[in-house]
Amino acid sequence: MLPLDGVRILDLTQIQAGPSCTQLLAWLGADVIKIEEPGKGDRTRWEMANKENVDSFYFLVFNSNKSSVTLNLKNEEGISIFNKLLEISDVVIENYAPGRMEEFGLSKEYISKNHPHVVYASIKGFGNDGPNSTLKSYEHVAQAAAGAMSTNGFNEGPPLFTSTGIGDSGSGLHCAIGILAALRQRDLSGQAPSVDISMQDAILNLLRVRFVETFMDGQPVKRSGNSVWGSPKSVFPCKPYGSNDYVTMVITGDAWESILALSGNSDLIGNKLYDSEISRKKQADQVYEIVSEWTKKHTKNEIMDILSDLGIPCSPIKDTVELLNDDHLNQREMVIDVNDPARGSYKAIGCPIKVGNSKINITPPPLLGENTEQILEDLLGFNESKIKSLKKNGII
Repeated sequence: MLPLDGVRILDLTQIQAGPSCTQLLAWLGADVIKIEEPGKGDRTRWEMANKENVDSFYFLVFNSNKSSVTLNLKNEEGISIFNKLLEISDVVIENYAPGRMEEFGLSKEYISKNHPHVVYASIKGFGNDGPNSTLKSYEHVAQAAAGAMSTNGFNEGPPLFTSTGIGDSGSGLHCAIGILAALRQRDLSGQAPSVDISMQDAILNLLRVRFVETFMDGQPVKRSGNSVWGSPKSVFPCKPYGSNDYVTMVITGDAWESILALSGNSDLIGNKLYDSEISRKKQADQVYEIVSEWTKKHTKNEIMDILSDLGIPCSPIKDTVELLNDDHLNQREMVIDVNDPARGSYKAIGCPIKVGNSKINITPPPLLGENTEQILEDLLGFNESKIKSLKKNGII
């Protein structure tokens, strides 16, 4: 049994923000039905594709454990079918541009009135109210609007984009939390509330720790590269000096004296220039040189072995290929092998949420419309003749 067994979600989302949310919920047991436009589907199926007529990895990484139904929502009969699915569902989620759901006749107000048991979840660049709510957004736009880019990079350089998808996947995480809370409230009150997620809000929430300085001095946070709050830089080069041959470590407290001893600088232990965090901040460049001269003599994994044996928090900078081959991640099923009958075998990223002893079986993402006939037959009772007619008329 999985935690969300029995929860059915109609997924109108595409690209990353919404699909990352519904994939998490699907991994936890929800029955996620991805509603896609006939003949097209989620545009990430073909964006960045490296094989003809094969869904791209851009699509695969966000859409496992789902079903796919093709349905034309620009047609009255398509909307009628969608309403029938709403009757037997718990959640509908969308991340269309502002106003699109209203064009379909499926506004939040309509769904709340006609399907009061259904949680309406929405992810937008700037939410569903406020002066910027009509504006469109993408990952880099949201990062700029929420301040993440202003804090990332080096002081002498331009603001930098963060690669980790804090806008898209970050808002997906927030939306998943919101959906779970809304389902709980529905179960308590009998009325399903809506969930309104803004990409800007989600990034701002993740950025809250960077406001500590601004709250203290009223000034914008200065970009400081690999230095945090004025401390010495914390990323050090290693042999053989490749693009990711670096290590990061904690050099505060007792760790500092251990690193001095390891690096052949025991004579500096107790030196007033380096004997406190305040003094080391004043000598940040010299501290960096002391540590980096030592790390340059070793590989990043050698440094990891040395420091971890001493209980000093550290890690080599791991690239994406190293992560796919990481024993720890493989054992925790964060990196898995997927055997996909339609696309072959490939590696994928697993579920980061472990709930009790629940075993999550990650299944391949669906082909476009793969489950349309089955769902219309099993859930709505449509017969073969009806389904053929819907196909002929371009409804499915």
